[in-house]
Amino acid sequence: MNKRLIVAIPHYNNHKDLLESIKSIDETFAVDLVVVDDGSDIKPKLAQIQTKLKNGLVKLICLAENKGITHALNIALDFAKKNNYKYIARLDAGDICYKNKFSKQITFLQKNNEIQLVGTWARVVKANGDFLYNLKHPSLDKVIRKKMYLNSMFVHPTIMFKSSILEKVKEYPVNYANSAQDYAFLFEVLKYYKCANIPEILLDYVVSENSISKIRRKEQVFNRIKILLSNFRFGFYPIYGLIRNIIIFFIPLSFLNSIKRTFW
Repeated sequence: MNKRLIVAIPHYNNHKDLLESIKSIDETFAVDLVVVDDGSDIKPKLAQIQTKLKNGLVKLICLAENKGITHALNIALDFAKKNNYKYIARLDAGDICYKNKFSKQITFLQKNNEIQLVGTWARVVKANGDFLYNLKHPSLDKVIRKKMYLNSMFVHPTIMFKSSILEKVKEYPVNYANSAQDYAFLFEVLKYYKCANIPEILLDYVVSENSISKIRRKEQVFNRIKILLSNFRFGFYPIYGLIRNIIIFFIPLSFLNSIKRTFW
């Protein structure tokens, strides 16, 4: 297997979108995948996945039962560590990569040695492809650190990081399993390493009716508040972020989405 880059993709009962996401990977170098099927009713087939990948190899890990995205992600990280990949990237079934997304991120990490994790901007769309809004998070580490207290400053499926960060940040924390594990993971990374976002839209990020942010929204925001409290320090952003998330907990999602479409 290629030891340069591996993309971790958790999967559950979304086979068609999984194949579309893999098909969208368009790079000039080999990109390997580790797909962790989290106990789907109908298991994806390795041969189908491999034919959709233009250049690279696939490791398909099928779990006997559904244990949630956190468990699936940690299995993917464990595989990447054991097989000595230098870079680990994320992708979710349904999300669409733009051409050379991963090569742009690797180039960025190579040119900026102090940065250990990098995300990108994203175009947020419905499951049918209709445009909703763009997510343009801060690009600089110092701004990301401040605004992480408001919400995650990364589109999780866009991130790529050096596998060496797993020496200190071992895995996605299970105490926020399946509703805010990415936010907790990224907060932990920022304790030890500098991070950034490439200010370019390099992914179509699909928001479906079955997404965690919709069906488990209250739990997600509640866990976000717990993460903020566990990382709390006195200052404008921590205090404002905590108050903001408490308010968001009580505001309907439809109202928040209308604000995003208007201002983002």
